[in-house]
Formats: sequence, C-alpha cells, structure tokens
Amino acid sequence: MTIPIQITFRNMDRSSALEARAKALASRLEHFYPRILNCHVVIEAPHRHHHKGKIYAVHIALQVPRRELVISRHHQDNHAQEDPYVALRDAFNAMTRRLQDHARRLRGDIKHHEPSLQGRVRDLGLDNGFGIIETADGREIPFTRNSLVGTDFCHLHKGDRVRFAESDSGS
Repeated sequence: MTIPIQITFRNMDRSSALEARAKALASRLEHFYPRILNCHVVIEAPHRHHHKGKIYAVHIALQVPRRELVISRHHQDNHAQEDPYVALRDAFNAMTRRLQDHARRLRGDIKHHEPSLQGRVRDLGLDNGFGIIETADGREIPFTRNSLVGTDFCHLHKGDRVRFAESDSGS
C-alpha cells in the first residue's frame, strides 16, 4: 500500500491479524481512487459494562485531495457486528461506496439538472418585474425576472415562449 495507514484499537488489545486485515482492505481502496493521501482506522470494542454481546464499532477517515471522507459504523442491533472482522468489512464496504461516489462527482458523472419548464407569457408587468406564464398543461405560474432561463426580462412581450425555473417558495 502506498498510502499511509494508521490503525488504532480502543478498549481492546492490539491484534496483528485484525491489523493486517484492515491494511489489506485499505489497500483495495486505491483501486477505486488512486489519489488517497492517508487512512485512519479506529476499531473499537464497547466498554466492559455492556450486558449484551460486544458489538464492535469501526471508524474510517480517508484523506483525499480537498476532502476528508468519514465512515462510522456502530450498529447496536446488528449482532453480526459482534465479530470485529465483519464490522471491519462492513465499514470498508461503506467507505468503498463513498469513495466511488466521490470519484464519480469529480469526473462529472453525477449531474442532475432539472429540465427547464416552458410556457407562454400571458401577463407581463414590466414596471414591477413580474408576470404570469401559462404552461402547455394550462397551469398559470407567476414569475419574476429571476425565474427566466436564457431570456432577458426587459425584452419580453405577451405571447413570447419562455423557459423558466419554477420556485418552491410559492411566490
């Protein structure tokens, strides 16, 4: 692994086998995003005063350029997490998904643009900066100069076709 990894054990003794597994899982993250700067893994056993089985918590902080990705897995009701290897695997699976999402965003693969709505200007108040647009389905939507997409409000006339962004504010 080319990235520095730090593994911390809390409320439990250090385990070389668990540490080796954490390093192996961390090295697989480089396949999904090769520019990882460092990785800090905390494996935590619950305090000794718990009466039920020990449910392990795993926290992973991954430093990438301009961002820190953090996963914290502690499931009180998930008894599979009583095995520290399962808790470690689940946390790294979650970090893999988070890292893949981050890489997609950087590549621009995740872009969700709402299509702009279209209609005709029914009423127009040039003096006060608003009007009413009638859509193809018969809705009448009030709009302001800021609602228009790609059109200058000052050059509008009744009957012009316009594209607009509908406001959630209800105004």
